[in-house]
Amino acid sequence: MDVDRLAEVRERVEASAFHRSFGMTLERVAEGEVDVALVAGREHLNLMGTVHGGVLATLADTATGLAYRTVLEAGMTFTTISLSLTYLSAGRAGKIEARGRVIKRGRRTGYAEADVVDDGGRLLARATALLAVMPETAQ
Repeated sequence: MDVDRLAEVRERVEASAFHRSFGMTLERVAEGEVDVALVAGREHLNLMGTVHGGVLATLADTATGLAYRTVLEAGMTFTTISLSLTYLSAGRAGKIEARGRVIKRGRRTGYAEADVVDDGGRLLARATALLAVMPETAQ
């Protein structure tokens, strides 16, 4: 297990204005696995009073991507090229967690999945992600 890579994931999330403004927190990080969460409030609900599907998709995308980041070799990065979500139950205000896990680690592409659950463990959505792996470039 690459301890430096796990620490780097933690540091990236803590420093991210996007994650902070969205209300997302890193709950758990291990090699090939990441759990992220948010407490869904009124600002996360759609016009029907349930958690907006885009919020669930953002959580799933973040969980799959960060999980994949934990298994990257030094000098490599990735981008999500396909994210598919199946919505299974309506989310309500309260804590929602996405549990991402790497299924296939490849040299050019990777595959990860995430389950999005509410605080009672009810499955709200299941996601699959295909990720392109490439060398990091200086910015």
